[in-house]
Amino acid sequence: MLFRHIHYFLAVAEHQGFTRAAAALHVSQPALSQQIKQLEALLGVQLFDRSGRNTRLTDAGEVYLRYARNALQALEEGKRAIHDVEDLSRGSLRVAVTPTFTAYFIGPLVAAFYARYPNVTLQLQEMSQDKIEELLVNDELDVGIAFDEVHSPDIDAQTLLTETLALVVARHHPLAQQKSVELRVLNDEQLILLSAEFATREQIDRYCRQRGLRPQVVMEANSINAVLALIRRTPLSTLLPAAIAMQSDDLSAVSLMPPLLERTAVLMQRKGAWQTAAARAFVAMALEEADSIALPPKRR
Repeated sequence: MLFRHIHYFLAVAEHQGFTRAAAALHVSQPALSQQIKQLEALLGVQLFDRSGRNTRLTDAGEVYLRYARNALQALEEGKRAIHDVEDLSRGSLRVAVTPTFTAYFIGPLVAAFYARYPNVTLQLQEMSQDKIEELLVNDELDVGIAFDEVHSPDIDAQTLLTETLALVVARHHPLAQQKSVELRVLNDEQLILLSAEFATREQIDRYCRQRGLRPQVVMEANSINAVLALIRRTPLSTLLPAAIAMQSDDLSAVSLMPPLLERTAVLMQRKGAWQTAAARAFVAMALEEADSIALPPKRR
């Protein structure tokens, strides 16, 4: 059954005749009659009584009229909804990120996205990179933000920015006024680090082993906010992206020489996936945000 069948049926019912309906539709009367006969054949009932001077709906036609009107209304609403989705007056978006990005990148990005597109529903989750890739491949996410160590061949990755890990300390820490320190200082510092479930911790441990460093890890936490709260209240220090410290007046990011770890943040999407208007807008704004933060972005 085609949209044309319903449209023609409603016209004949409204004008109570094929001649007037054909004129209103700008089609020939035989063509209109043929379309109505096809519709009646599809439904297996007669919709119009053609025996009198005026064409009238049969009982079956009266019943079908209500549903045809509702169907036409729903189809018109669908056309408007498509327009609304394209101009982002409505829509939905599923985004997942690895945790360190939330502290300095995702917050400003999502706030700006909401300010520009307040009627788009955004679902934001923190999870491991492996999980992000799995959900992207299964079409359960629209966009993922993680590191450039992408494992799945079914994912496209676009570079956002490069972040550098620094020694992050509170303003009361003895090293807070230093712009940089040598890597060997880590052997003398008491650190609180993210727990092993974070990719950041695994990268730190691997790099320290390679450089022969033996930092004194006296605490672990599975939350960046918990790490920062303890830094503020103790003489401990931590290793986190320098940009996180830049968000707070009471924290300092002390550069390590040579740099402890530089890593590239990427925006991931499933190869060949249809990009909704909301996803396209989010990607564009993510690239804008990457350009605006203090760390210098790199592009592929």
